[in-house]
Amino acid sequence: MGGVVLVHGLYHQAGHFGVVAAGLRRVGVEVVVPELHRGSLREDTRVVQEAVDGFGVAPVVVGHSYGGSVITGVRGAGHLVYLAAFVLDAGESAAGWGGGSAALREAVVAAGEEGATRLRPELAAGVLYDDCPAPLARRAVGLLREQGPGCGRGVPERQGWRTTPSTYVVCARDRAIDPGVQRRMAARCGEVREWPTGHSPFVGRPELVVGLVREVLAGIGGRG
Repeated sequence: MGGVVLVHGLYHQAGHFGVVAAGLRRVGVEVVVPELHRGSLREDTRVVQEAVDGFGVAPVVVGHSYGGSVITGVRGAGHLVYLAAFVLDAGESAAGWGGGSAALREAVVAAGEEGATRLRPELAAGVLYDDCPAPLARRAVGLLREQGPGCGRGVPERQGWRTTPSTYVVCARDRAIDPGVQRRMAARCGEVREWPTGHSPFVGRPELVVGLVREVLAGIGGRG
């Protein structure tokens, strides 16, 4: 049925996409979820590019939040899906777009490694997972990782959305990235959807993400 690469955002890890990945695998989709936190946007893009190159056919590549910065620089995708994510043009960075909301910035505190940061759990839940059932939100907060410095200031070396079919999902109740900012970036994509969710539908509404990926895969098959 095709393949998909799921790309997480800052402070997150592959496990955050676990329910979505399992749902796709149950219907025969090959799924790869690379771990980022490689120290820079360039290195994060490299590891995602390796995942894309590992498929025999061009996969769907889904990027959440900062993951949009990553997938923008990837070659060889069959379709790009930006999930409340950064769609960057030449010379742009996520930080240049204003990065996260004031509420998200308030949740950020220094961590052990020089320049590293983490999210305060008691604030992260309300910003990232405010519309998720409490048990799912607690699990997601428990998976959050420290983040090294600089990734949000990275500038993609290419702009894949210019040549690759793309879909943007605006999360209309997002408290981490302003929905108005999302809508401005979404105008760069070929198709725009809007969901009445917070920042992390892969936690609270994974069926929406699974359904969209299956729809996109079916469309790729139709184009073929």
